[in-house]
Amino acid sequence: MLKRTEENILNVLRQVRDPDLHRDIVTLGFVKDLQIDEETVRFKLQLTTPACPVRDQFKSECERVIKKEIEGVKKVDVEITSNVVSHTDGRKEAILPGVRNTLAVTSGKGGVGKSTVAVNLAVSLAADGARVGLVDTDVYGPSAPLMFGINERPKMSHQKLLPLEKYGVKIMSIGFLVDPMQAVIWRGPMASGAVKQFMSDVDWGQLDYLIFDLPPGTGDIQLTLVQTIPLTGAVIVTTPQDVALADARKGLVMFTKVNVPILGVVENMSYYLCTNCGHREHIFDNGGGKRTAEQLGVPYLGEIPLNSAIRVGGDKGVPIVAGEPTSSYSEAIRSVARNMAAQISIQNVASPPLPKVEILIGSRN
Repeated sequence: MLKRTEENILNVLRQVRDPDLHRDIVTLGFVKDLQIDEETVRFKLQLTTPACPVRDQFKSECERVIKKEIEGVKKVDVEITSNVVSHTDGRKEAILPGVRNTLAVTSGKGGVGKSTVAVNLAVSLAADGARVGLVDTDVYGPSAPLMFGINERPKMSHQKLLPLEKYGVKIMSIGFLVDPMQAVIWRGPMASGAVKQFMSDVDWGQLDYLIFDLPPGTGDIQLTLVQTIPLTGAVIVTTPQDVALADARKGLVMFTKVNVPILGVVENMSYYLCTNCGHREHIFDNGGGKRTAEQLGVPYLGEIPLNSAIRVGGDKGVPIVAGEPTSSYSEAIRSVARNMAAQISIQNVASPPLPKVEILIGSRN
């Protein structure tokens, strides 16, 4: 047994390693404000995200190694805090100065539940304590007003729009600005201009994560986004069947070509779980998202089941992670959100900055 000194305690805590960053928590600078008070050791464990998927594991492992190897310690008081690591880039900071990370949730085709996934990921991160915003970039078919149950118009302050807020998420959508019965009939450049304004003309304040819910495909809005700001990363949403996976691969390749890191693949509508007998039915095939992630060498963030409660929550403006937070379906979504947050930390802590590139894809006459 070792004596109760700060040096000994820190050395012991070096045994606790971050499984994603592959370094110990002392070297990573996670241990803060260490205090030794008779038979009690107190410190703060400052993680890179409040949505860390192994936060409870960290806490229990710290308690175990200190009690095992430091003499006379009867209590270990670990306070979990977080300081989200920022994706640093001059262009992003000029346009969104208070936003630490920008990420796109996208899909190669429509109908895979991408917006449902994006909304629930945002609410999950906020429930874990992160400061989160969401931009609904689909100007032709905005879904955020319905999915969040918002019927208001945003206000102005100091010549900027103030995003609306619900379930701890700041939200902006063209659906807040136009009559819901009015069709938005714009050419591509006008739609792209609206997306730019959602970045430069909205007061987002301080955010850990700003999620862009993109329309399906690889068109004007996607290119406008990656040309305007460097994204921390992109999440690809797919369903298990081959036609969806083929389109998901195209979207993934597009982001890779413009130097946007792929945070991972999410398989939505992965299976149906019968509420009466518990039988799992793979309606749209099985495991396609995981196989695609493995083939392309990107992380697999997890699977989300097909269930009417998820659909009903979106239709009623109550995302399932807010309406039924203890359900197995919400737990599946929270797992995906935490895995995504972990990948963001890996990108920011372990990866070198990406080079700036000029994007010249396609042309218009």
